[in-house]
Amino acid sequence: MHYAEDGTGPPVLLLHQTPRSWDEFRELIPLLAPRHRVVAMDMLGFGASAQACPPHTIEAMAGAALDLLDALGVARCAVLGHHTGALVALELAARAPDRVTALVLSSPPWPDAAYRRSHASGPAVDTAERASDGSHLLTLWGKRAAFYPEPATALLDRFLHDALTPGLDPAEGHRAVARYVVEERIGLVRAPVLLLGADADPFARPNIEPVRAHLAGAASVTTVIIPGGTIPLMEHRPDAVAAAVLPFLAGTGGG
Repeated sequence: MHYAEDGTGPPVLLLHQTPRSWDEFRELIPLLAPRHRVVAMDMLGFGASAQACPPHTIEAMAGAALDLLDALGVARCAVLGHHTGALVALELAARAPDRVTALVLSSPPWPDAAYRRSHASGPAVDTAERASDGSHLLTLWGKRAAFYPEPATALLDRFLHDALTPGLDPAEGHRAVARYVVEERIGLVRAPVLLLGADADPFARPNIEPVRAHLAGAASVTTVIIPGGTIPLMEHRPDAVAAAVLPFLAGTGGG
């Protein structure tokens, strides 16, 4: 498992979206590090971490995250996940409730039965057949560009860098989301939860309400919607993310 680390204090683990890497948190890390030991990992199958044989699963990604925490000697920590990473964070908290002090679910998917049926054949986003003329690069760019804030060039450069990681199939990360039976796991979450929503994220913003409604076992649930937030919320609005996350962690005993 590959990871980046900075800061001292109560630990917090950061989990990225598909098909990104720890780089998604490059701007957020220095905002959290003055109060926390921040560990931002490349999840299993992404970035510079070990590749995984398909089918990829949220459960395997959460298991790899726990293995990393074991290797780093982190017995308990807060966990923040964005998009796919939010499901991995949820599974980690459901599997090991004694190890998660607080949970931040940013733009979480909600792969209920209807979602799993509609996405059974795989995603339309982040898929492009490799072409010798490089046209697949423009295809990948174009599928994301409409959902990124202007100017989007720098953010999309970073997305493409991660999407083109050798051996990575971005579609498998999205399929892993569609395979996850969230209804059977979300009720096992016991930690206090911060739900972060991005109001200009058309895919994830509608999920905040059903996720909140199903967090029946959580110690508490706080919701913050970030105005102008988009799919690349972590890079685009790190200041707003930190402004929500830091007091939440302080108030839950996680820093």
